[in-house]
This record gives sequence, structure tokens and C-alpha cells, in this order.
Amino acid sequence: MKIAVIGAGTIGLSWATLFAAHGHEVRVSDPRPDLAEALGDLDVHIAGSVGEAVRDVDVVQENGPERLDFKRELFARLVAEAPAHALLLSSSSAIPSSEFTAGIDGSRVLIGHPFNPPHIMPLVEVVPNPRTREEAVRDAVGFYRSLGRVPVVERKEVPGFVGNRLQNALQREAIHLVQAGVVDPAGLDEVVVNSLGLRWAAVGPFLGAHLGGGPGGYRHLATHIGASMQRITPGRPDPAATERVIAAVEKAYGDKAYKDLAAERDRKQLAILTAREQGDTE
Repeated sequence: MKIAVIGAGTIGLSWATLFAAHGHEVRVSDPRPDLAEALGDLDVHIAGSVGEAVRDVDVVQENGPERLDFKRELFARLVAEAPAHALLLSSSSAIPSSEFTAGIDGSRVLIGHPFNPPHIMPLVEVVPNPRTREEAVRDAVGFYRSLGRVPVVERKEVPGFVGNRLQNALQREAIHLVQAGVVDPAGLDEVVVNSLGLRWAAVGPFLGAHLGGGPGGYRHLATHIGASMQRITPGRPDPAATERVIAAVEKAYGDKAYKDLAAERDRKQLAILTAREQGDTE
């Protein structure tokens, strides 16, 4: 497969590393004067222009500045110059693709947002715009899976997508707790690394909460333990909205026995702790 990497900053270089490691023909375009030095020994081709990079390619992975004007101009060019079958993917961290495809054909344009660095972190958020063809979504998912990544399709565009919104919410509260003198930065990091981070690395927030409710699952947690959390997040709860979330969690995990899910969680958490201890001793 022929892949064009447009933009060779931290994310673009990491993508190029991953693509090349899987044996793809990779072309890189970036105006930075030290591009050859930055690429080092990577088996990739340095393109003299965006047009040269995207000629005859199957996939374009854009990693340019997080500026709407830049992306509008670039994607208008990509739509015009890349082959009609090529997927046009953006690593945008916050800007939905509908915002930079107005007035052009956005049917094969979508977000392929990684977590840094993408050659190590498995997640890729796949976010179509309202005009993206379903075939393009399927092709993007297949492409990222072929690279050993974990693509998650998000069906509604929101600025920042899912990962960064979660990250920013936690970061805002972390900053508040430090500013309020509750804990220092090192202490807060210890809390996350030894509780939430460990748990979420194994099961994620919703499955973790489902297991936190015991055999009664997420419903028990939300209707019993959740009531005490009103001291943290005051406000009038919406029973209908709460029930919709409970139903969604039960649909995702309710067909599996509590003891089996808990045993799987514990195996993963113990494996993570073991790996951490080995890393500390090396």
C-alpha cells in the first residue's frame, strides 16, 4: 500500500515509523529544512511537494498544524490531487472534519486521531463527518486494524472527540485540586497511577463502574452508591438520562457473568502491576 504522510512533526514521524514498519511504501511531505535528519534511517521517500506525496497513493494521513484555515486549504488540495479512491485521514486533535471540508467533497475525508505516539499507543479515533461515505469508514477501520491499532468509530462530531475531552476533564480537576492546596502534583500523579490509571488500563471507566457495583452491576452503582456522589457533583439528577446510560452499560456488559468479568479484570491488573515492577527494576 502507498501512504502519504503530510506533516512530519511528532505525530507525523511516529505514523511514518508505524507505516514503514508494516512494509508500506511511505512518502513524507513537510517544509521543515531538517526533514531528512528528522526521518533518520526510516525507509521512506521524501516528497518534494504535497502533490508528489499524494500521487497514486491509497491513504493520506495529514498531521499539519491545528489551524482551521490551514486544514481547509490543504484538504481542498488533497481532494483535488489525491486519487479518487484514496482515504483522506486527519490526525486533528480537536477540529471535526466537517469544519474544514465545507465546499469540497468530504465523502472520503474523516478523522483518524491517534494518541501520541501512534506507533506505540493503540487507539485511533475514527470520526466521520456527515458526508463521509460508510465505505470510507469501513476502509479506515480496516486500515488501522491492519497496523495493529484499535480503531473506535465515533458517530457524532464533537470538538476534541472522546479521548481529549476525557483527558481535559480530568486535567481540569487535577489543576483545581493542586491550586486549592488539596494535594501536590506528585501526590496526585501517585493517586492516578495507583488507582484510576491501573483500573482503567484494564477495564475502562464504564466496565470498571459496572464491576464496582458488584453482582448488581452498573445499575446498583448508579442507583445506590451514585447517590452519595451528589456531594461531589451537585445538581438535580435526571432519572431518564440515568436510565439510558444504565441500559447502554447493561447492553454492553450485562450478558457476561460478574465473576468472569471480575476475574479477567484482576488478571489484567496483576499483569500490569508485574510489568510495572519489572520496569522499575530495569
